Amino acid sequence: MHPLASFSFCPRCGSSAFLIHNEKSKCCQKCGFVYYANACSATVALLFNKKNELLVSRRAHDPAKGTLDLVGGFVDMDETAEEGLLREIKEETTLTVVAPIYLFSRPNLYVYSSFEVHTVDLFYLCKVPDGAQIEANDDVSDLFFVPLEELQIADFGLQSIRNGLQHVLKNKDTYLSLL
Repeated sequence: MHPLASFSFCPRCGSSAFLIHNEKSKCCQKCGFVYYANACSATVALLFNKKNELLVSRRAHDPAKGTLDLVGGFVDMDETAEEGLLREIKEETTLTVVAPIYLFSRPNLYVYSSFEVHTVDLFYLCKVPDGAQIEANDDVSDLFFVPLEELQIADFGLQSIRNGLQHVLKNKDTYLSLL
């Protein structure tokens, strides 16, 4: 379902004369407010230890509860993507990471509370500090390191993460050389 189909009333004046304006927006016929359905920003951490093993998480909640994932989440208002990434890493792993390196992005459709949220997932390369203690918290039920050669992409529950990991595997030498 298109995200605009979920909104029947103008968020400014409450009018039901909130009609499709074009493929990306609705316009209120009463007050003139135009609402655009834009993608939300989300971050994904490609966290590697000194053995170049990837930190993988297990999702504690739906969507895709119990499947594998990578640490990350939505960028909050008034937060840069990098601030959101570092916050999510801290919330989900207790790690403090410095100097994340932006790599690439992937579009995603994330279902939350039965609502499809279009996101742009921003993938960052991060190094786990030597001797760091890691603890699964927040949206994560488990954390563990996996050598890239042993990754089973089909075990990851979100399509954008699977797509991103395929890209990482194709370019692993280039990306790992940045660490």
